[in-house]
Amino acid sequence: MADATGEQPQLWGPSIIGFGSFHYRYATGREGDTMKVGFAPRKNALTLYGLQGHAQSNQLLASLGKFTLGKGCVYINRLDDIDLDVLRELIAHAYAEADGSLDSEP
Repeated sequence: MADATGEQPQLWGPSIIGFGSFHYRYATGREGDTMKVGFAPRKNALTLYGLQGHAQSNQLLASLGKFTLGKGCVYINRLDDIDLDVLRELIAHAYAEADGSLDSEP
C-alpha cells in the first residue's frame, strides 16, 4: 500500500494500518478524519478499507480474484487468492479518488 499511495503507514486505532488521510463531513454535521486506504490483519481474513465506492472500484474488484465484501471492507483470506497487480491498481485508484465525500454514516 505504501508503494501504491506514496504514503508512509500510520496506525489508526489499535490495529488498523492506514495510508493518507482526509477530513469528512456527513450531511448530519458529523465530521472527522480518517485514512484514505488501509488494512488490518484479522484472524479470519485480511481486511482492506477504502477500496469501494470509487469510479472504477467495481470493475477492478471484478478482476481481483477470490474475496468477499462487507459494508465498507474487502476481505481476503489469502494473498494467493487474488491478483496482486489488480490490488495495487485498486489501491492507487481508491487513494487518488478519496476526497472526504462519504455516502452515509457508519
